[in-house]
Amino acid sequence: MKSKQLKLMSAAAGAAGLLAMGALTVTSRDVSVAEPEPAPPGPVSTSEVTTGETITETVAPEAPETSVVTPPITTPPSTIPPTAETH
Repeated sequence: MKSKQLKLMSAAAGAAGLLAMGALTVTSRDVSVAEPEPAPPGPVSTSEVTTGETITETVAPEAPETSVVTPPITTPPSTIPPTAETH
């Protein structure tokens, strides 16, 4: 009989918690609706459309500047016989 009472009390506490959360949800929803909407920004008049980009006009070179780089080889050529490579 003791476990039935414990289960009944647990169920009642859970139901009370759900009701309390529901009541808080309803009351918090009413508060957010009651707040006035912020005023829309006033009209902004500009003479031309601007995007905030910086435009830099330059002339491209006729040919790209490239240089040839050869890495320094500091090791001697391999001395492994051709038959030893195919293991």
